[in-house]
Amino acid sequence: MDIPFNKPYVGDAEREAVAKAVQQDVLHGDGPITERVQERLQDWLDVEWALLTTSCTHALEMAMMTLDVGPGDEVIMPSFNFVSSANAVVLQGATPVFAEIRPDTLNVDPAAVEEKITDDTVAIVPIHYGGVACDMEALLALGEQYDVTIVEDAAQGVDAYWKDQPLGTIGDIGCYSFHDTKNVTSGEGGAFLTDDDAIAKRAEIIREKGTNRSAFYRGEVDKYSWVDEGSSYIPSDLLVALLEAQLDRRDEIKEKRKQVWTTYRKALRPLADEGLIELQTIPDDADPNYHLFYLRTNTPEERDELLTALKEEGIQATFHYVPLHSSPYGRETLGCTAELPVTQHCSETLIRLPLYPQLQGEARKIAEAVLSTLQRKFSKASFNIEQK
Repeated sequence: MDIPFNKPYVGDAEREAVAKAVQQDVLHGDGPITERVQERLQDWLDVEWALLTTSCTHALEMAMMTLDVGPGDEVIMPSFNFVSSANAVVLQGATPVFAEIRPDTLNVDPAAVEEKITDDTVAIVPIHYGGVACDMEALLALGEQYDVTIVEDAAQGVDAYWKDQPLGTIGDIGCYSFHDTKNVTSGEGGAFLTDDDAIAKRAEIIREKGTNRSAFYRGEVDKYSWVDEGSSYIPSDLLVALLEAQLDRRDEIKEKRKQVWTTYRKALRPLADEGLIELQTIPDDADPNYHLFYLRTNTPEERDELLTALKEEGIQATFHYVPLHSSPYGRETLGCTAELPVTQHCSETLIRLPLYPQLQGEARKIAEAVLSTLQRKFSKASFNIEQK
């Protein structure tokens, strides 16, 4: 087999959408396609404001800027996390504070978050790992109790839900990613979501280089000028055209990803039942988007052996985050001294299998390769692939 870890799911519809966009008079950001897609996101997600951005990273940076996060402030987040959430805090001169995760979902543990809250805490940034919702009920309660803002890093959470509510629309601010590794893509891109008018209007200015140009275009002011700090966070209409075509296919994309995810899970369930691996728990209130599939071995050595064996089979499985608290920047620059044993162990034993719609016909072979590798290692007689 020759199975790459990721392959964007694009076809004629996306190519035609971009070609059509090239023919219009507007190629820059906030053109007619952007306006149309933002309105579509607002309707679909039932959110007051959806501002498209050049990345989820930039949406997170905007979130910290709109909240006036700065020196002396602390923002709590999981250490098992991509660097963007932490960078958004560091760039404002504030301090990221890393909390422990739950081993069943790899999402941040609300009890661990509460232990980290101090008088300097201004925000909590939960990550919906793999498109599986955090315990938002507990996190929202903490936000209310301690008067801190909840900023959802829903980079992996597009078209996933918690109690039927879209991820990214539950906290005060939500941030999406449309990177080409995500379920719905524009190549590079993101979105900033909120129901708070004051936050949205400041975000709109920050997104437009610190100017009130958007208000000018709406006829609310007679000229636009520099009114706040900001940067250029607006994607080209060409990228948004690709996103629009992907949104047209989101149900198809989710269903095909679900089929691959389900094939893996059924095939590998016997190994989990034997205690040889662990699979992700899907909480009752969570409706996932099947963004990724992972398994965890019992030891780092087993993980490394399995990764090597899969690579030899032509399957590009991979690990995931190096915990931020134990990274060189975390230890040497931020001076992190936290000990997070669950985070560390999960990071060292996790394997992500390739997952994208085109793998429908290959998922079973990949699962069989994982099974056969572990059979050899543990000298088990057999693990039967479920036929259903």
